[in-house]
Amino acid sequence: QVQLVESGGGLVQAGGSLRLSCAASGRTFSTYAVGWFRQAPGKDREFVAAINRSGRSPDYADSVKGRFTISRDNAKNTVLLQMNSLKPEDTAVFYCAASRSLTGYRMSVVYDYWGQGTQVTVSS
Repeated sequence: QVQLVESGGGLVQAGGSLRLSCAASGRTFSTYAVGWFRQAPGKDREFVAAINRSGRSPDYADSVKGRFTISRDNAKNTVLLQMNSLKPEDTAVFYCAASRSLTGYRMSVVYDYWGQGTQVTVSS
């Protein structure tokens, strides 16, 4: 069992930065890949970024590539999402999720546990 808690959301002006944190409980956190997803009002949940168990080979949606960076610290049971050059279209509730799967991290169905989400609002 893994419990995930996101933090770090807030209101920021376009061009600004935020750093989201996903804190996990449980000793087996290092055996899970972690992804970030977001959902804007009236839209489907979409993939943002993912990182595998070892912290190598991060993957990003095209819409955030070059602006967002995902990283993890297994010793601290934490995954971070550094978001730079934020745009109004980044406004959404951001969720972190944990998966035992070895592949398919862009698909929400492979994730076993989800956090409650944190709101990110980017003003123009």
